[in-house]
Amino acid sequence: MSSQEEILSDGRFSCITRDPRFWEMPEKQRKIKIDKRFRAMFHDKKFKLKYTVDKRGRPVNYTSTEDLRKFYALSESDSDLSENDSKEHTEKKIKKKKTKSKREADS
Repeated sequence: MSSQEEILSDGRFSCITRDPRFWEMPEKQRKIKIDKRFRAMFHDKKFKLKYTVDKRGRPVNYTSTEDLRKFYALSESDSDLSENDSKEHTEKKIKKKKTKSKREADS
């Protein structure tokens, strides 16, 4: 296989180095910024799918939430809010479980 330098030194492909369509995307621009209206998709059950098998039939432990975090980023001001919201969200779940267990114990 040819190295990258040999390919770029070839006259037929020399325009690739100057053409912005073929430049690598900067790290900051790879993820799409999501504002606070859509931050619920990172922790809502409606957006979470659990995969047990990959596309070739091999067993995997994978969720769609990992894909969301891979392709989307919260905007800078919302990222702090989302961390607080996720903490509050888990605290609410714990409180609901405690109240349900108390009700079942009383019955």
